[in-house]
Amino acid sequence: MLCRGEGLLGSLTAVLVAALALSRSPALSGLLTAGLYLALHLFSLEPAAPQSAQRVLRPRGSAAARIAHRGGAHDAPENTLAAIRQAAENGATGVELDVEFTADGVPILMHDETVERTTDGTGRLRDLTFEEIRRLDPSAKHRLRSKFQGEKVPTLREAVVESMHHNLIIYFDVKGHANQAVDALKQLYLEFPSLYNSSIVCSFMPDVVYKMRQADRNVVTALTHRPWQLSHFGDGTPRFNSSWKHYLYMILDVILDWSLHSFLWRLCGVSAFLIQKNFVSQDYVRHWSSKGIQVVAWTVNTFAEKSYYESVLESNYITDSLVEDCDPHY
Repeated sequence: MLCRGEGLLGSLTAVLVAALALSRSPALSGLLTAGLYLALHLFSLEPAAPQSAQRVLRPRGSAAARIAHRGGAHDAPENTLAAIRQAAENGATGVELDVEFTADGVPILMHDETVERTTDGTGRLRDLTFEEIRRLDPSAKHRLRSKFQGEKVPTLREAVVESMHHNLIIYFDVKGHANQAVDALKQLYLEFPSLYNSSIVCSFMPDVVYKMRQADRNVVTALTHRPWQLSHFGDGTPRFNSSWKHYLYMILDVILDWSLHSFLWRLCGVSAFLIQKNFVSQDYVRHWSSKGIQVVAWTVNTFAEKSYYESVLESNYITDSLVEDCDPHY
């Protein structure tokens, strides 16, 4: 389910129809539509320079960049320096890394809001200091933990330095904390200017992307999306036991999907769209390419899928493993 529309025109037409249905007043409908058009015109942000976006999304002239999801969560403990090194060794073009924060405000690599799934500790990030998290073992739950003993949860800066050392493109996946994340990333771009041509800031949350573009117009950005993400987990199971809440969030999913594909991409000034692989097709890639937006699919985990993306779609993809077929890591 992807409501592609025809960009701004499709959005305004839909709003006009909705306003007519609700108000039955052509004058009010016209005012509402004109107001939306004016707001989009005034507040939409320009994407990063095409040259910068091209260097990030098509590094070294590659037809399809291979990005290691969380550093390659199947091949090494996710979001660790070991994963970054392993991804480079396995031939990755870049790494996707999750940005989170400790209780004392230190930017670190972590996907979840809690530490149980990946480490030998317990608790929420917002309740744990960096010193406490640093004592945890991020390899504890990994299938190859014996190979990666002694790993620590890295700071965001440590991960950037390691990625740059291996000449890897970085996809910063910001989980939330928009203002905090933007401030932390701004400091990194100031310290390492080469990141402008070797990294992209991505988020499921449009406010994160919008604030990043406001803070620094030279940063390449992308919106991330999985249809039905508000009502279902990544494996397809419903998030809520309550029927009314489940269907309410399904309605919100439809609205979110329409908004992202109709006008939020333009409002945020993105250069790419990261979309769950089940909803990617040749038509979808062509649709966004016509608007100057590149599609990056996730998570592409089998040899057959990777071959299709590389030879047919010629589109970037994010994968959990560079060396073998595997199930997705949620």
